[in-house]
Parts: sequence; C-alpha cells; structure tokens
Amino acid sequence: MVVREDGRVLTIRRADNGTWEPPGGVLELDEAPEDGVRREVFEETGVKVEVGDLTGVYKNMTLGVVALVFRCRAEGGHEQLSDESTAVEWLSPEEVAERMGEVYSIRILDALRDDAPHVRSHDGRKILDA
Repeated sequence: MVVREDGRVLTIRRADNGTWEPPGGVLELDEAPEDGVRREVFEETGVKVEVGDLTGVYKNMTLGVVALVFRCRAEGGHEQLSDESTAVEWLSPEEVAERMGEVYSIRILDALRDDAPHVRSHDGRKILDA
C-alpha cells in the first residue's frame, strides 16, 4: 500500500478485468517479501517505493492464497501504465471505498489505521471476519 503525505493511496485499474486494486502480485521463488513489493509496485505503476511496516495478512479461504500488505511511501519514479494496468491513480480513502470491492478496499483502509497488523479471512468477495 503506497500512501502519500496527503493520505491518498496508489491504485491501478487492472488490464485483465477492469477492477480497481492496489498494486501487487506474486513473489518470485527466491525473492524476499520486501523485494517483491518494490518490484511489483514499480512494474505495475512506475513508482519506486520504500517498504515500511506490515499492516495486514489476508487469506482467501476459497483459493488458499495469503496476501501480505505493507505500508510504503513513494521515493521516486512516476506514474505510468503497464501491461497489467490501464490506469494508475492516487485515490482518497472515500474513493477507494467507492471503486473497490470489499476484499481490496479493506486492505487499504486497514493500512491507513494505526492499530496494525490486521489478520482477516475472505472468500474472494466478502470479508468473513469483520
């Protein structure tokens, strides 16, 4: 989760399904989580980040996939589209809640809170433990 000083967060509109999500992806086999965060954010947005604290762990109970969310700050680069994104925008928390599905918006809203880390489960669409 890349957060600017004004509280806006970096988001993408995915090229494959048109949904708004935070940038992210799957770690390479030999890649440390922090390195994967830097690589995925840069590949999808053109923004270089400094990786901060872990703010949440989110498990998709249907697929068995676990996502780790780190709060980051931009430290270079500039917003640009990629093969994976058709839009890159800095959204307010209100815009996040309007544009994103529950399982992605909660990750951003959790990352903006001071009581991290959060541990949540979901079914791919809805949070199972609020």
